[in-house]
Amino acid sequence: MAKITIISKGAVFMTDALVKNLETSGFEAKIVPPTIEAIGQERDDTSIYLIYAGDFVFGAQDVLFYLKDTCIEDDKQVIIVGYMKEITEIRNAIPDHQVAREFERPFDMKALMSELVKICMADEERRKGKNILLVDDDVSFLKMMKEWLSMKYYITVARSGMQAITYIANHKPDLILLDYDMPITPGPQVMEMIRSEHNAKEIPIIFLTGKSDKESVMRVMSLRPQGYLLKSLSKEEITEAVDHFFETKKWEMTQY
Repeated sequence: MAKITIISKGAVFMTDALVKNLETSGFEAKIVPPTIEAIGQERDDTSIYLIYAGDFVFGAQDVLFYLKDTCIEDDKQVIIVGYMKEITEIRNAIPDHQVAREFERPFDMKALMSELVKICMADEERRKGKNILLVDDDVSFLKMMKEWLSMKYYITVARSGMQAITYIANHKPDLILLDYDMPITPGPQVMEMIRSEHNAKEIPIIFLTGKSDKESVMRVMSLRPQGYLLKSLSKEEITEAVDHFFETKKWEMTQY
């Protein structure tokens, strides 16, 4: 059973309602105050953290950074509920790939609960399956790909090559989907860095590219990744390609 730890200060009626609805849906839920000690006590049993934001977030940088480090180390995600200025403050401390979803207040409780249940169920299923690290500097593309793949796979996102390297230092994904054309640290350089790490050199890498001409494709494949995917492919084509990779553990490049 997934356990959701709700981090909140005040707002008793709303957080109590969240707990009641989550428990009715078959999940365990507990409210804790926004302190390092309280969050730490629930760390081992927590599946997902839900921050029910309030003014406390503006004076809780130490708590937010502790939560960030905890999520990175334990590979857990955060759900944020709050006003936009509160969400922005939390986002300054917690990286995108650790945030499963954000809900801006005011909200409809029924709609919120429907989404929370979906997120929790998907998180349970993903943890049983394969973990994919998705690396791209395009935020819109990251969100789209995560939405497409997250119902079947556990998706972690990184917005830069260095974020990806930091993640890999503590985790070993089953597959890396890596953008070929990124500023500062492009895909080929990120791949070279990964291949130089003893504990990461065997992780399969599939490049994501927006260029389909023969010369570009040959340049991508000359680096000997496990394959490549065109960013212009449909949801069904990308999902099928990833499924195919995991099913066969090999890549039939001519099909894509």
